[in-house]
Amino acid sequence: MVTVMEIEMIKCHGSGNDFIIIDEMDDNYYLTDTSRIALTKVLADRKGPAGSDGLLFIQTSSQADARMRMFNSDGSEAEMCGNGLRCVARYILERFGKKEAVIETMQANLAVAETEAIFPDVPTFEVAIEPVLLDPASLPLTTDYTPHIEKPIPELDIKRTYTALSVPNPHLVSITDALSPEEVEKVGQQANENKRLLPNGTNVSFLSPIESQKIFVRTFERGVGLTSACGTAMSASALVSILAGHNNLNEVITVLNPGGMVQCVVRQTGDDGYTIRLRGNATYEFSAVVSIDPEDMTFAELNEMSVYEDEIAGYEKLAQAAAELSAQ
Repeated sequence: MVTVMEIEMIKCHGSGNDFIIIDEMDDNYYLTDTSRIALTKVLADRKGPAGSDGLLFIQTSSQADARMRMFNSDGSEAEMCGNGLRCVARYILERFGKKEAVIETMQANLAVAETEAIFPDVPTFEVAIEPVLLDPASLPLTTDYTPHIEKPIPELDIKRTYTALSVPNPHLVSITDALSPEEVEKVGQQANENKRLLPNGTNVSFLSPIESQKIFVRTFERGVGLTSACGTAMSASALVSILAGHNNLNEVITVLNPGGMVQCVVRQTGDDGYTIRLRGNATYEFSAVVSIDPEDMTFAELNEMSVYEDEIAGYEKLAQAAAELSAQ
């Protein structure tokens, strides 16, 4: 007789970058990393019952209110995920009835908080993005430049310059005119296939200045591909826009993307250090119970589904407003 495991989940998104939340804090599921990878691949599959850019596993922490682990759709674990962190922030704050919390991530314990809505009827949360490193060795990137700020990478692209930074996951950011999704995907794939240049791969973003304190960003996300938005990529791009003189420190930068928009504030710490605050939505789409065979995690069914129709409608209005701003 087959024993079916039932796992509660929430489908959510930040700027259209969508995730499935699994709460392991009560340790009812006894998941291993092997089963987390398998569960991620079956639930993130766009041809499956849920589909997402990845899974967010929330665990207990000895040093923070909770621990976040983020697995990309290909099963790889990411160092950090800004959009995912906002979704985890919402879940934890609501679970414990708090306005502020600290979430343990792979490389840092990060402050999160509920904040003023960036758009009517859109639940909004602010998270810290750090540590921020401008050393190309942090990616790592094979280069003759340290730091690598608006410098060429001829092995990757002979037409544009790039800035390399970690926040703390790796990013290459280029300031350019708007590119087609196909060209972004081409460069992103090349960057992640060239292991001599980038042994661990990287996220690749192209930012286009729109006006003072406003930019548009399109991203190829490592382990995912083209994505509606990437929170750390938008944070990294906000900093790069400041380094290039397009925007200012300590002021809100509106970052538009194919999935909507967020706000970033970059502050300097010391002579060459930075910290970034990322603000944006954490929208719930539906909750459900996943039924899956723990011995063969290749097929899952969703039951007891409850859809958050009002939240979906609220975010659709934000996305439309963001699209209109991007077209200006």
